[in-house]
Amino acid sequence: MFDWVQQFADWLVYEQFGLVKGEHLAEALNFFFYDSIKILLLLFIVIFFMGIVNSYFPVEKVRNFLSRNKLYGTEYLMASLFGVVTPFCSCSSVPLFIGFVRGGIPLGVTFAFLITSPLVNEVAIGLFIGLFGLKTTIIYVISGVILGMTAGIILSKFRLERFLTPWVKEVLANAQKESEAFEAEQTPFRQRLPIIWAEVLNILRGVIPYVIVGIAIGGLMHGYIPEGFFEQYMNKENPFAVPIATILAVPMYSNASGILPVAQVLVSKGIPLGTAIAFMMGVVGLSIPEAMLLKKVMSLKLIGIFFGVVTLCIIVSGYVFNMIF
Repeated sequence: MFDWVQQFADWLVYEQFGLVKGEHLAEALNFFFYDSIKILLLLFIVIFFMGIVNSYFPVEKVRNFLSRNKLYGTEYLMASLFGVVTPFCSCSSVPLFIGFVRGGIPLGVTFAFLITSPLVNEVAIGLFIGLFGLKTTIIYVISGVILGMTAGIILSKFRLERFLTPWVKEVLANAQKESEAFEAEQTPFRQRLPIIWAEVLNILRGVIPYVIVGIAIGGLMHGYIPEGFFEQYMNKENPFAVPIATILAVPMYSNASGILPVAQVLVSKGIPLGTAIAFMMGVVGLSIPEAMLLKKVMSLKLIGIFFGVVTLCIIVSGYVFNMIF
């Protein structure tokens, strides 16, 4: 889908800038240009699509639907399964997170999607089967969905809506007014479009600076932190290898397809599978660039709580994997 973006980034960095593939600066810039274009395109498409959806499905209706259909956490399961079928990295998932919150979906349910989406998707599943086999893949997919559900349910108990930023609350208020106006007037789509477009531009203006800064940080880490740097801390003799692997993974930033081959190398060098997967989950599901993007919609306290709960769930998953395998 984004092959042309990668080709453009390669052309720009290696041909126009004259940098050599494999050098730190070249890799950092290539990563920056590729992810900037990809995420901004996704951001525009998702916000525009959610604007259309929100104009036809008022916030109150969405909220009431979820309130009427709560049965043993099925709303969390649905959000996690939706995360499985969306092939986004953690930073790409943030636009959908904004759309979910703007649509009035409960924060805990939204978190379930945000956690599962980068961890488990069709790309990751395909690679996982090829690298670790079908049995391990099935266990990984199930554990990823359960992790998203569990973390979402835990986070929902804290009533964290009060820690959303004023910008999000303003967006929610505007969405509420717009949906009520649309519903009352039964406005044709062509008349809704200017209002939707204005809201898309408003959200983009608010989010883009955080996107650029977050991707720039990710590019520097991608280009300058060597992949083998962390191996010495994750050997099987260390009982604290799983939490160490998870915490050390946070400064790194990649999607599942980029980090899975690294996890395979770690396993081939004797690092337990659960430790390697915890490291992979930490890289994919938690990152400083993601925190930078989330800063636009969450307070620092909420980001800390979110990262803390997800880190704990990943650590538990790592130990469980090590016990199974």
